[in-house]
Amino acid sequence: MGGHHHAHGDDHDHGLVGGWETWLQSGQLRGVLVGLVVAALAALAGLAMLWPDGSGSVAATEAAEEIGLATERIKATVVSSENAACSYSTPERPQECRLLSLDILEGPDAGSVVALPEINLDIERGIPELSPGETVILGFARPTNTYFYDDVDRTTPLVLLTVIFVVIVIGFGRLRGLLALIAMTTTVAVLVGFVAPSVLDGNDPVLVALVAATVIAFVSLFLTHGFTPTTAVALAGTLSALALTFVLSWVFYDMARFSGFASDDSLVLSVLAQDIRISSLLLGGAVIGALGALDDVTVTQVSTVAELRRSNPAMSAAELITSGIRVGRDHIAATVNTLLLAYAGASMPILLLFSAFDQSMATVSSTEVVAVEIVRTLCGSIGLIAAVPITTALAAAVVAPAEVATEPHSHAAHEPHATEPTEPATKPKETPTWNDFSPKDFTD
Repeated sequence: MGGHHHAHGDDHDHGLVGGWETWLQSGQLRGVLVGLVVAALAALAGLAMLWPDGSGSVAATEAAEEIGLATERIKATVVSSENAACSYSTPERPQECRLLSLDILEGPDAGSVVALPEINLDIERGIPELSPGETVILGFARPTNTYFYDDVDRTTPLVLLTVIFVVIVIGFGRLRGLLALIAMTTTVAVLVGFVAPSVLDGNDPVLVALVAATVIAFVSLFLTHGFTPTTAVALAGTLSALALTFVLSWVFYDMARFSGFASDDSLVLSVLAQDIRISSLLLGGAVIGALGALDDVTVTQVSTVAELRRSNPAMSAAELITSGIRVGRDHIAATVNTLLLAYAGASMPILLLFSAFDQSMATVSSTEVVAVEIVRTLCGSIGLIAAVPITTALAAAVVAPAEVATEPHSHAAHEPHATEPTEPATKPKETPTWNDFSPKDFTD
């Protein structure tokens, strides 16, 4: 009984037979580990070579200050807010302005009350209704020593939502949820502390994105799901599908001849940091964006194959692949649509503008700002679809030898007088066809 208990491992290994010691007997797993070690070493080398020294960030900040884009942001409390006719309003052309008086909370003028220049509501349509006691963010132009309205202070709702999110994640996921939060924090640290300053230093955005995506994949998967053989297989599938997504994006971004200057943000960035290749920045963003959904798909596929193997140890590798892909097909169908909706939701203002201009679908699709999202969605979706068979095949190849190695005796050996036929175990395995991967009945 002791050997049987050990064979099933713990829950963290998804019920697979044995742990690292048993799994390492599989040549397939050793091959996967060698590939992961090479990828890890390459990522570490990339971090060392591309690590920012901060000079690019300093230069960009100085450039922003020179052209008046960089301003100090200071918190202030609304003392009074009144709408009245603008000082330059005329009976023929009436105009309404907002008069704000605020108590400065930070900076050299902290504690003093200042009146802002009147705000024309016909021009500044984005300014909300403000009530006394509400906290806002002011901009301070040091050359002219003047304050101006910048934005509302969203600290309270953001902190509240973050606390609710953390409580729900930890309450539901317990230790696994806590580890997921740490992994998410690490991802943010990599993006803010490495990707942004490294690109500003003039490094190739594509190389920076590839290194960052690899580091994020290693940290997030192993930290969240544990340092187990199943996680290693999922990571191998993730990196393989990510490589395919990168190659596809590289080819079609080049064929589509994206300039990268379709957005105002890119135009401003090109002024602040002239060494940045904006078109490469688009490609780098596509690589990092594809990673988010890939790890979800690959972990699910490995867990599916593992559970299938545990439920029926007699399943061959071909049967594992067939059943695993059948499950993955439903997952992919939902995920691809999710990607489309995510990109479409982010582009709603642009879509409305084109609709207002009464442009045809072909014309709208060909514009760079829309075409970028189309190529990003399709390349990312192809990578997601490829992740299913890649990861399923890796998992089936690794699982099957380990299972066989830990079962030296078959059930027939233990039951020599059994009279029941062993048709499932002796039935010849047919080569699966594409139709085998689809559900037999949608009502099942």
